[in-house]
Amino acid sequence: MNESVLIVGGGLGGLFTGALLARNGYRVTVLEKNTTPGGGLQTFVRNGERFETGMHMLGGFRPGGSIARICHYLGILDRLKIRPTDADCMDSLRYLDEDEHYAIPGGREPFTNYFAERFPHEADAVRRYVDALYRLSEEVGMFYLREDMSSIFSHSEEFLCPADELIARYVKDPRLRDTLAYMNPMYGGVAHHTPAYIHALVNVLYINGEDRFVDGSSQLAEALADVIRAGGGRVVTRAEVVRIECENRMIRRVETAVGQSFTADCYVSAVHPCTLLRLLPEDALPRAYRQRLDSIPNSYSAFTLYLTLKPGTVPYVNHTCYCQTSHGQVWSFGRYDEQWPRGLMYMTPPVSGQGPFSRKMILTAPMSFEAVRRWEATTTGHRGADYERWKEEQAVRMLERMERIDPAFRSKIESIHTSSPLTIRDYYGVKEGSMYGFSKDAQQIALSQVPVFTKIRNLLLTGQNINLHGICGVPLTAVNTAEALLGTNRLIHAINTKYQTDYGTF
Repeated sequence: MNESVLIVGGGLGGLFTGALLARNGYRVTVLEKNTTPGGGLQTFVRNGERFETGMHMLGGFRPGGSIARICHYLGILDRLKIRPTDADCMDSLRYLDEDEHYAIPGGREPFTNYFAERFPHEADAVRRYVDALYRLSEEVGMFYLREDMSSIFSHSEEFLCPADELIARYVKDPRLRDTLAYMNPMYGGVAHHTPAYIHALVNVLYINGEDRFVDGSSQLAEALADVIRAGGGRVVTRAEVVRIECENRMIRRVETAVGQSFTADCYVSAVHPCTLLRLLPEDALPRAYRQRLDSIPNSYSAFTLYLTLKPGTVPYVNHTCYCQTSHGQVWSFGRYDEQWPRGLMYMTPPVSGQGPFSRKMILTAPMSFEAVRRWEATTTGHRGADYERWKEEQAVRMLERMERIDPAFRSKIESIHTSSPLTIRDYYGVKEGSMYGFSKDAQQIALSQVPVFTKIRNLLLTGQNINLHGICGVPLTAVNTAEALLGTNRLIHAINTKYQTDYGTF
């Protein structure tokens, strides 16, 4: 096999798809508009500290996990420096107004027992609810890398009901309902709309084992790029695609902003589908298809603070911290108004030789793109003084929340850098700075289902807008995309066979 594949977009989806195809004999070229590949895996340095741009928490990397199996198949698992979060507290959750605090353990049984003990009057309900999460996750064969052909439309009734309604079916206590939805910022959940299976998959993923990269997630991007190069391929940076030439529903060539031209036998788009539409001729895809993609709502974005901390002032915390202003707001985190931020996540990323104190912290609060709509037409570095003032105001709001936990918090900060939904939009090239791509809607589930195949015969899709998002969903979608060329279940079988041969089981 000596077919060539050109991938537009060197983020998580593009790199995993490219690595899987390179591992199977394809000559792969990845075009990435930024100076380094990786998308959400990229890191940057401020004041001598390296910060993650997006991939803060990991799931699926524990022994036998789906992503561990894929990485083992690619020969990169042993290269990755990964640190498990604390088993007795994978996540902490705090409600400021009610002065409530939860230290949530990992593992199905510890997680279940913890909430059953905290809410003894709902103990049976907690067990039935957790059983439901795992039952729903089992309906997605791809989540477990099973050789499965099931359709999104051939599942149990609970699978597609709204996530908040799923919780309410099992749990009567409104406080417990609210608490069990605390991972909402990991999938952009919206009341009455986010399907239960999304809620189930994300929760099961992290309950089974939450980990972190040590020294940043760019190590995964570098490892995947090395697999592509080892297969005779290349990863070209500073190669922003500005035009895709198409004729008779076939791509003929791709042009970059600096005038380079690339051709291949097959093409894969790893960018947001609405970004792809702007690169193609208007008649390359059916009008109805273009209109449908443009009409799909996107998940909310985020505002983030990257803090450099004064030495010896803030302890390193080996888990993710969730903070909510009060109960009853978890399903409206993305709303931007005078009450923003309703909730935020903060974490101290680990480094090699991590000591008792941290020199950096990341604070993230969900935010709708409407918050920055007035600057929509601006570009990085040219947004104006009013935008800079607005960013400072949002930073103050977030720091005020932190000072309710630690009144001296601001005095421990050495420097602050911010990013807004506009930063995410322009850096990643995603519509409205969406954190999780197209928003899945239980009320009209077919709208957000985008297959890997397109009406352009030599164009496939990959990335977080296809099937599932995140560190688990995107690599699994990459398997789907690669199998569109390699053959259904061939790659899954090879991944599982190699893991089972080397480890005996999974």
